[in-house]
Amino acid sequence: QVQLVESGGGLVQAGGSLRLSCAASGLMFSRYAMGWFRQAPGLEREFVVGIAWSGDSTYYTDSVKGRFSISRDNAKNTVYLQMNTLKPEDTAVYYCAADAYGLGRPNDQDYDYWGQGTQVTVSS
Repeated sequence: QVQLVESGGGLVQAGGSLRLSCAASGLMFSRYAMGWFRQAPGLEREFVVGIAWSGDSTYYTDSVKGRFSISRDNAKNTVYLQMNTLKPEDTAVYYCAADAYGLGRPNDQDYDYWGQGTQVTVSS
């Protein structure tokens, strides 16, 4: 059974940092692209960042470029999202997702498995 479990969310002041983790089990992690998506109240889920299964390419949505960074540790079956200089508009539930042999691109239809999400709240 595939499981993706996010952690690291919380409440932080604007300008602060958080690091989210997504631990995967039940799949061959190194063969999966990993993506982070988010959904704010009343809004549709949106792509944040993705990393290819090979780790050699990443995609970032424009609003987080220069502030967020994705990385993966295949030995730990974990993908990370380092979020710096957080803004109130980053407030959302953050989800990780896995896409077999994917490139980490923004289309959520490409992703096969999803986590339950972790709440990130940025206060002004």
